[in-house]
Amino acid sequence: MKRLIGFVALGVCHTLALGQFKSEWEQEQDRRNWREREVRLPAYPKADGLVEFQVSAASDFRFFVDRSSISVGDDGVVRYTLVARSSAGAENVSYEGIRCQAGTYRVYAYGNQSAASWSPRESDWRPIEQKTLHRQHHALWREYFCPHRVPIWDAAEGLDALARGGHPRLGAGIGLTR
Repeated sequence: MKRLIGFVALGVCHTLALGQFKSEWEQEQDRRNWREREVRLPAYPKADGLVEFQVSAASDFRFFVDRSSISVGDDGVVRYTLVARSSAGAENVSYEGIRCQAGTYRVYAYGNQSAASWSPRESDWRPIEQKTLHRQHHALWREYFCPHRVPIWDAAEGLDALARGGHPRLGAGIGLTR
């Protein structure tokens, strides 16, 4: 009996920790009342601060996140600098955000590599789609920064997931699905 009570208590704590204890009405109110906080662009990334992550063997690109740019806002958005490097050495640099619960992303700025500066951009939130090619957003959302649609707690947790090759919570078998 004590063991059963322990498992039930553990399950309730786990559910509360993941933020899944809200009714559908509460979740809808959260979506309607959501406001994005003001975004400040980070320092331009340096090569020694990049962490590579795996996206797909089918891609000719290698993908990196600038470790010093990862943040989790009080608005629930995980923000980061993404660097996509082609096999020829060309780079695309962008500062982006992911809304974990909504499964959407947006670009805040593009990098100007020659000037090591940002060009801010107004963009809408776009759905994250699972594609065969160019699936870097889906990989960051599902495998690193938003396991089970729940945002990482802080940059350290995101860096740990990148270092491990995926978030450890994905293998926890907690029964949540996307």
